Amino acid sequence: MSAIPSVNLKDFLSDDSSRKEKFIKEIGAAFENIGFVALSGHFLEDELVDTLYSEIKKFFQLPQETKDRYEIEGIGGQRGYTSFGKEHAKGRKEGDLKEFWHFGQYVTDNPKLEEEYPNNVDVSELPGFNEVGKETYQKLEKTAQYVLRALALHLGLEEIYFDQWIKNGNSILRPIHYPPITSEPKNAVRAAAHGDINLITLLMGAHGKGLQVQNHKGEWVDAIAKPNELMINVGDMLSRLTNNRLKSTIHQVVNPPRELWGTSRYSIPFFMHPVSEMPLNCLDNCVDDAHPKGFADTTAGEYLNERLIELGLVKK
Repeated sequence: MSAIPSVNLKDFLSDDSSRKEKFIKEIGAAFENIGFVALSGHFLEDELVDTLYSEIKKFFQLPQETKDRYEIEGIGGQRGYTSFGKEHAKGRKEGDLKEFWHFGQYVTDNPKLEEEYPNNVDVSELPGFNEVGKETYQKLEKTAQYVLRALALHLGLEEIYFDQWIKNGNSILRPIHYPPITSEPKNAVRAAAHGDINLITLLMGAHGKGLQVQNHKGEWVDAIAKPNELMINVGDMLSRLTNNRLKSTIHQVVNPPRELWGTSRYSIPFFMHPVSEMPLNCLDNCVDDAHPKGFADTTAGEYLNERLIELGLVKK
């Protein structure tokens, strides 16, 4: 069994104040203790999830030369396709054993950000892929908004503290394909140990062994969600903002046992990013004598660029 706590977003959305308070307490404790939680009661319908998986499998099964046409140079992999082995974890040279796609923000009422963000890339062979990607993006963004509202209350902030920063934020939906392993990997895994860059990550597809979380004792714990649950974790931006009160936990996707090498794995994380201007300066109420300020002041945009260089996706 997974050692990750489970919560239900319907408790937070309830008119019952005791249920709402219970959710805030549970998710706050989970994010302070292990940095991960399994969430049910989100806004994704089963039919949408089934359609999404069907479409992403069709995309990754396209001929390699077709997929390669959707790999856009010069944008650090922010939109469209990134081919197998291109990305590596911070501090590693070996590329992860995966290929992936990026859907980005669908900007409303902000011409400046429309200009700043790269355009989403449409797959002409699969019109359904583009439609289901947009709908999933927006449903996960809505789910993330309410999770952040709960965390704001847990931190003693106004409930809508994060709303201004995440509207039109630089969030990414990333369908990932871990192809079958055909030969002994040379010091490479499906996704090497890493922390996420962003505020929070909502992960679809953690239904089975593979994803592991490192607890405070340094032990690797399997993180397995039920079919109706999203796995949600704290990213480095939120950890910085809260002076590490909320923990950004190191996690990895390990290679399967040899008898399962011939199988593909799919997972779909949604990386909730704010707008670039959001300050990540440690919150005053997370700094005291026992917890001195541990991070230099920066903005979300500056921090993101620094990390993309470390990942090998952007050149200095």
